[in-house]
Amino acid sequence: MSDDLNTLRRSIGEANAAASVLRTLKSSQKNVALHEMADALVRRTDEILRENAQDVSDAKAAHRPSAMVDRLLLDDDRIAAMAKGVRDVAALPDPIGAVDVGYRLPNGLEVIRKRVPLGVVAVIYEGRPNVTSDAAALCLKSGNAVVLRGSSIAARSNAIIADVLVRALMEAELPQASITAVHGDYDQLKALLQMSDLIDLVVPRGGEELKSFLMQHSKVPVIYAASGNNHVYVDAHADVDKAVKIAVNAKVHRPGVCNAAETLLVHAAVADQMLPALAGALTAQGVELRVSDDARAAIGESAAQLAAATDEDFATEYLDLTMAVKVVADLDEAIAHVERYGSGHSEAIVTEDLSAARRFEAGVDAACVYINASTRFTDGGEFGMGAEIANSTQKLHARGPIGVNELTSMKYVVTGDGHVRT
Repeated sequence: MSDDLNTLRRSIGEANAAASVLRTLKSSQKNVALHEMADALVRRTDEILRENAQDVSDAKAAHRPSAMVDRLLLDDDRIAAMAKGVRDVAALPDPIGAVDVGYRLPNGLEVIRKRVPLGVVAVIYEGRPNVTSDAAALCLKSGNAVVLRGSSIAARSNAIIADVLVRALMEAELPQASITAVHGDYDQLKALLQMSDLIDLVVPRGGEELKSFLMQHSKVPVIYAASGNNHVYVDAHADVDKAVKIAVNAKVHRPGVCNAAETLLVHAAVADQMLPALAGALTAQGVELRVSDDARAAIGESAAQLAAATDEDFATEYLDLTMAVKVVADLDEAIAHVERYGSGHSEAIVTEDLSAARRFEAGVDAACVYINASTRFTDGGEFGMGAEIANSTQKLHARGPIGVNELTSMKYVVTGDGHVRT
């Protein structure tokens, strides 16, 4: 084994040892450390921004997509939001030790089931420096050590944020290895993914390429967070003002993130009425529309120059100001379209018909389903979880935003009085 891989394994071993300490901490100790971390982020904002500016400059020089640069960029407000997220996590109830089941068996044994930490959580993420603080805060609150492996595009930003957080941990007299930042090439990442004796869970925050890499190489359990090929469906009983407001927000608010909408579906019964307003509002915000033939006809004369939508367009997570548009015959076709092209992330229906809303909710297989609300709310902070590490699109063991509760497992504690099994 090379010196680099020996060093990596030693670092992960230290994180594993730190996890043994973290699982026994009192809530007050964790919360003190979290507030130290939040204060340190604010106090060292200038240093963080200086390093981040170098990452952003390099990304622009390399002609990285604008959505990628936006995810990378930090400013005073975003760092303040990161610090607030850490404080919000501190304010959450401590999940560790919480009992969700308790009963007495006929033989007198008392059984309870309580939450316990997972141990060591490795978070692998691409170009999102805010994940560094979110992941560290959530793992600490849930009693886990965290191994942070960011991408090279944000190397300076991640390194300075990790340094800020580790120094704050030391001020709070917690193990330095509770937060471990690692770097290296794909060979080292592959080695990390083999350490099932030291790491309990891998959580990725990235695209389909990262997901495929992990599926191929990881021997450690992985919670997969797939892409966000999300839809807004405007039903026959939709309110036009709500439809315009929701569609524009879902696409335009931050187009480069995984909870943005990529396709607009409109019921045929209201397409002629709704689509001119929807298309006009979206194009006014700089959105490039790619439309089906029936959508083009419903939009009218202004649609003449719009590109034709293909199957590839409907299957694409644009992460940019581009949106596919299609007219569907009815709710069943809308659900079928979502099932064919959606990634199981976030899906929305706009309707005033409760039965249609319930049919959509039941028929769509996604982590988050919205009724008369934008897909942009799929976020741990927005859900009252303080922050999130990622949004799981699988079904075991967590689905949707991954917060403190999703970073725990269960332990049965059985109490007897000299009981033996006969």
